[in-house]
Amino acid sequence: MSRGARFAVASVVLIALTNAVLRLAYTSEAARQAALVAAAVALVVQGITWGIIRRMGPAQVMAAWGAGALVRAVALVAFAVLGPRVGGLPLEPAAVSLAVFLFVTTLVEPLFLKS
Repeated sequence: MSRGARFAVASVVLIALTNAVLRLAYTSEAARQAALVAAAVALVVQGITWGIIRRMGPAQVMAAWGAGALVRAVALVAFAVLGPRVGGLPLEPAAVSLAVFLFVTTLVEPLFLKS
């Protein structure tokens, strides 16, 4: 299995586990739905950032991580602005969930870049 595939599987598992914990805090159905949408967005954003980091290569690792951080930040802001307006998602659970999902998956990313 490729590094990208292993990172994708790890991301899905981490996001699922994190979502299970968030479900303890978010008891309303709207908040739980917002967390599920945020989980899907996080997977797409992490896939994009993985591609950026891998394409730039080890010679430009700092620039690649900076670009990945920028993509994540823009995605979080866009989701926080558009989620409530377009999808009718409650702002707090949507934005907090996406931030948490991006954070936990970003923590394990270096493990798969080095392997």
